[in-house]
Amino acid sequence: MRFYANVLGFVKKTEVPRGKDRWQTVVSPDHLDGTELLLEPDGHSAVKPHKAALVKDGIPATSFAVDDVHAEFNRLRELGVHLTQEPLEMGPVTTAVLDDTCGNLIQIVHSE
Repeated sequence: MRFYANVLGFVKKTEVPRGKDRWQTVVSPDHLDGTELLLEPDGHSAVKPHKAALVKDGIPATSFAVDDVHAEFNRLRELGVHLTQEPLEMGPVTTAVLDDTCGNLIQIVHSE
């Protein structure tokens, strides 16, 4: 949760206690009633091997649209975020990939 709030700038919308864990959602501060990103516990035995396999193969768990991949990449790097893919231009699409500190790769993308 800290990474998504303090680094990416999301704000917590929902928190539901689930025993020792919590089920949380975050949203963009510009769209409080917009799409919610679910941050759910990964205690189930199938989750960690699945996440590890995605990371090993370099497959992002999700993708976020940004206005400028290069500027966001530089902002995140200055904050000490571990970036696993430099900005890559593929025709009209530019992507970069970062580690969310929770065992997931996140792609940022901009298309013209």
